[in-house]
Amino acid sequence: MPADGTRVTAFMLVKTTPEWLAMTVAERVLAFTTQVVPVIEARAHGVRSRFYDTEFYSARVTDVWVWEADDHDAYRLLIDALRETPFWDRYFHVVDLLVGIENGYARTYDLEPVATLTT
Repeated sequence: MPADGTRVTAFMLVKTTPEWLAMTVAERVLAFTTQVVPVIEARAHGVRSRFYDTEFYSARVTDVWVWEADDHDAYRLLIDALRETPFWDRYFHVVDLLVGIENGYARTYDLEPVATLTT
């Protein structure tokens, strides 16, 4: 994480396209690992991702991809890279992007973050 704490988290809400769903699982893995991942790795650094399936709870959004970038520039480079791959609007429609900074309010008001922890 950068010294100034400007890590950016983006919740990318996407919906699969008929083209993506027409592929077999093996074809999807091959497409993602050969057409999308290399472009991200070549263009964006300091970005991590996690993927959540939501199609069994939502008809509008089939997946939520969480991207954590070290800063706004790394996030911008990620989006630029994704837009140059079949991921963007060919395999998935980007329904919405929710981008934020964790505990931004605490940084703004010089407060300790409020969080819950249950066991």
